[in-house]
Amino acid sequence: MADIAPILHIVSPLRHVSPFDVNMAVDAGYTTILPYSGVTLDEMADLTQDMMFSRAPQAAPRTGLFIGGKDASLALDMAARARSVLFPPFEISLFVDPAGSFTTAAAMVAEVERKLRPTHPGGIKGLKVQVYGATGVVGGIAGVIAAQAGAEVTLVSHRDIEAVAAKARDFKQRFGVDLACASATSEEEKRALLPGTHVVLACGRAGVEILSGEALASAKDLVVAADVNAVPPAGIAGIDANADGIRLANGTLGIGALTIGHLKYRVQHELLARMRVATQALAIGFEDAFTLARSLSA
Repeated sequence: MADIAPILHIVSPLRHVSPFDVNMAVDAGYTTILPYSGVTLDEMADLTQDMMFSRAPQAAPRTGLFIGGKDASLALDMAARARSVLFPPFEISLFVDPAGSFTTAAAMVAEVERKLRPTHPGGIKGLKVQVYGATGVVGGIAGVIAAQAGAEVTLVSHRDIEAVAAKARDFKQRFGVDLACASATSEEEKRALLPGTHVVLACGRAGVEILSGEALASAKDLVVAADVNAVPPAGIAGIDANADGIRLANGTLGIGALTIGHLKYRVQHELLARMRVATQALAIGFEDAFTLARSLSA
């Protein structure tokens, strides 16, 4: 199959395909990349079939479909619609990673487990995890990954609780995970929520402080705090973007956005590279990303 050229089709429901994903694909060795923007769910079946039937069956595994956007549930639905029309021997490869959120969430939880390993050999299993910014695409999937790894997860909304409750119901139906929900719109509510928590994942908007030093002072049992915000101010007070196990005032180990981002880049790069040289069709989701992230961070 050495003479079969790989092709990557990047599909997004948004107005623009993410330049980040295009750059990642080029760095992974793709030379033929086709972007499709503004794609609706109803268009996925026809687009997928056009990708399938335009090449010989032996070229199918190296015909890649990457699904982006910024909505995890929509991306998963688009992937399901694409899979519904696949059949041998025309099965193409599929990678779902909207806004890079699946690989980012996988890297985030894997980095937390790396810091936990010396004192918690079971990783995140059995620990209480709070996800702030859980209404976003990274936070929701990070919560699912942590729950599947055995953690007791609470999705925390900075608005009304229904914003995360709807997401929790959706993920319960899709993945069978139980996610608790909470709302913390003020410093007082955050201070009341944090006691007893072992891990905090901050997945909020760039440049917004989610947890202040005063709020963290109430987190007496907190072991690790991770933040994906690389834009000052930090999402968690005291954690700069390069933090890789920095000790906060309360003894918590802090992990910053660039530490998480370095692992995320390696994960997405490796998964794209695998798809580029595949001899059998691949179907890549956040589960695969987390398995690889765990391996790379070990």
